[in-house]
Amino acid sequence: MKQHILVIDDEEAICEILRYNLEEAGYRVQTALSAEEALAMDLSEFDLMLVDIMMGEIGGYDFAKRVRADAATAAKPIIFCTALSDEDDKVMGLNIGADDYISKPFNISEVCARVRAVLRRCGNAPAPAPAAEIAMPEGLTNTEREVLQLLASRPGFIFSREDIAAHLQRYDITLRTIDAHITRLRRKLSERPDLIIITRSGFGYGLAKGS
Repeated sequence: MKQHILVIDDEEAICEILRYNLEEAGYRVQTALSAEEALAMDLSEFDLMLVDIMMGEIGGYDFAKRVRADAATAAKPIIFCTALSDEDDKVMGLNIGADDYISKPFNISEVCARVRAVLRRCGNAPAPAPAAEIAMPEGLTNTEREVLQLLASRPGFIFSREDIAAHLQRYDITLRTIDAHITRLRRKLSERPDLIIITRSGFGYGLAKGS
């Protein structure tokens, strides 16, 4: 069953942009143009909520506090998606209980990657299958091992750089360094003709099993 996401923003255009792209990414999406409208819904039905902060009478912070105070929704993942980008705003949002914080204007690929990462981290999306069927080469760093495990979880599938960066979020990996990690991993797989990293130029990487 598709994960169910609620987008809450008082700008209808932003709601529609996020709805369209998240649906394209494989999620079921509903939108609300205010926190009041969202609070009238059964929030326990949603797997994750993307919430603007600066809205009408009930802002995003107050909305998140209400969600966290209700036992039925206390564990539901919340990502703030807002024009407030100061460090103090981010710290406040995370202290309230948000699972992530995205500043506007946002990159839609980053939003999708962060949604996937939060759902995975919170246990609401299946984690990549372990690469138990392959023997890991010796001498890999933890980062390289996790990249290989991710690629091996879906042979032939091309993971975007955003997907890979989100999977490695705890290592503070940036999109700019993904290519360098892949280059080093390729070098270490040079003696493994059964493990071939494939590239989709300008997008990302996958794993093809050779002979």
